[in-house]
Amino acid sequence: MKTWFITGTSTGFGRKVTEKLLQRGDRVAATVRQPSALDDLKAQYGDRLWVATLDLTDSAAIRQVVDAAFADLGHIDVVMSNAAYGLFGAAEEVTDEQIRHQLDTNLLGSIQLIRAVLPHLRAQGGGRILQLSSAGGQTTYPNFSLYHATKWGIEGFAETVAKELAPFNIGVTIVEPGATHTNFGGGLVHAPALAVYDNTPAGQVRRGLFNGDFPIPGDADKMAQAIIDSADQSSAPLRLALGTDTYADVRAALVARLEALDAQKELAQAMAADA
Repeated sequence: MKTWFITGTSTGFGRKVTEKLLQRGDRVAATVRQPSALDDLKAQYGDRLWVATLDLTDSAAIRQVVDAAFADLGHIDVVMSNAAYGLFGAAEEVTDEQIRHQLDTNLLGSIQLIRAVLPHLRAQGGGRILQLSSAGGQTTYPNFSLYHATKWGIEGFAETVAKELAPFNIGVTIVEPGATHTNFGGGLVHAPALAVYDNTPAGQVRRGLFNGDFPIPGDADKMAQAIIDSADQSSAPLRLALGTDTYADVRAALVARLEALDAQKELAQAMAADA
């Protein structure tokens, strides 16, 4: 039996992973925004489900909840930083308040969660951190600039922290799901649309989203199981690409970046002080 700490367990991957873990006999410390969100699971699984209310924009509350979970449950094997949402709108359309809340939740909240669990994981001799990102952590789509900023940012943070934590037997995995039938689309926060973007790539993506024209190839149940399986591996994979669209889009983005870099090889090397 393992013990997990998971944020954002009301819906989506957080909920699915929680359900699967409880079904197989594990313990879960789950955080939610609404206290009643997991009442059905609590009634079914009792003490194996520990629930706390948490707003990731509150750094002090993050530390308090993490400390309480470790105090109550003792050893926690896996921490899954999952809570996040999408802000939809061109960069010019989103409001200052929307930008701040997106960064505070997805990026700063995830950073502070990882910082809060590190002393506990070190003290117990190791553990595993799973940071939920997306295909949008390595590639981009119009209207998601702020969401991408948080996912690219948290990937840079998590990759760096993985190097820092290796001596302490703490593995870090960045999970990159593609488009999946979860509540992500329904949970999008929308910016006020500007007509000037109607005939641009941003407008095209907006119409596609509203019309339901975008394919959603991912199976959330399979992905949830793959996330659990990755935590059971003896060596933590740094990244976990989940979905045919993730593989195709991220690979295309990486190839394009490598080609652009190689095209600048001579210029880059000419910048040496002794060149």
